[in-house]
Amino acid sequence: MSRIDAKFAQLNAEGRKAFVAYVMAGDPNYDTSVDIVRGLPGAGVDIIELGLPFTDPMADGTTIQLAGQRALAGHMTLDKTLDIARTLRETDDTTPIVLMGYYNPIYSRGVDLFLQQAQDAGIDGLIIVDLPPEEDDELCLPAQKQGLNFIRLATPTTDDKRLPKVLTNTSGFVYYVSVTGITGTAEAQATDVGPEVARIKSHTNLPVIVGFGIKTPEAAQSIASIADGAVVGSAIVEKIGAGQSVDDVLAFVKSLADGCHRG
Repeated sequence: MSRIDAKFAQLNAEGRKAFVAYVMAGDPNYDTSVDIVRGLPGAGVDIIELGLPFTDPMADGTTIQLAGQRALAGHMTLDKTLDIARTLRETDDTTPIVLMGYYNPIYSRGVDLFLQQAQDAGIDGLIIVDLPPEEDDELCLPAQKQGLNFIRLATPTTDDKRLPKVLTNTSGFVYYVSVTGITGTAEAQATDVGPEVARIKSHTNLPVIVGFGIKTPEAAQSIASIADGAVVGSAIVEKIGAGQSVDDVLAFVKSLADGCHRG
């Protein structure tokens, strides 16, 4: 059983929803990023999404684009991103870490080498937003063979004809993008998201976690009430980008986690 599977089994047994927090590796700098990541489990985060900085993101709004630029300006690399995961594993062997990013840095490293390094660093799953199901042979299937979950995005435009293809070879959980467009823009509405989550769950036994457009504890609670959990990224990254202290960032994260866990 993977750490992700074990986490959802634990949450189900406790009757709680999953709170997933996204942060960009290396933002605003390496040392601060390490401190934030190491503090996330204590702030109530069930699963950590660790962003891999990339020069040409296409699913990310301005907030996360700027976080990636800050990280890259501080000489953040794939190796240093894996080092952050490795550092967390020194004190935490249970909180799942999902690496979220784009395929180019992985392709440049070489899939086999990357997967071995990711597993050695304690990465549990991958969300690679620019690899569709038609390209599963590239990374998805090798990742699962290596023991890593490959988590796919479903969106409001993923119709019933496309959905089975999206769910094929998906593992860990399904990430439902609650709004059309990029991260950090429109706000997610439970009334709109609820029927879509139910539709996806009619096609899979995997947990469905909702992200994009969740910015407050109240929104996290509302979304978690109709899904298996909620993801918050841009709202957290905004606090980091504004120069808030690690303690203040983690206090905000805790308020989001508390809201989600009430869902």
